[in-house]
Amino acid sequence: MTQVIVCNIEDDINVLLKVRATQHGWSMEEEVRQILRSAVSNVRQTRPGLGSSIAARFEGIGLTVPLAELHGNTIEPMDFGS
Repeated sequence: MTQVIVCNIEDDINVLLKVRATQHGWSMEEEVRQILRSAVSNVRQTRPGLGSSIAARFEGIGLTVPLAELHGNTIEPMDFGS
């Protein structure tokens, strides 16, 4: 098993780690292991891409045809009649 040594931990962080470990009923080392496990398990979950997120947000609002692409089209500025 690998060892990791973390130096220069602020005193208040050290106290809070001890408090959390006591609340969970395990050692401070185990508390740090649990925190690290949680941190890296969240990294493994893949997040959807931007397009998928946008599609999910507007899903079910009645749009039944794909939107036209605007690549290569000229867009004219809006005329406010002034």
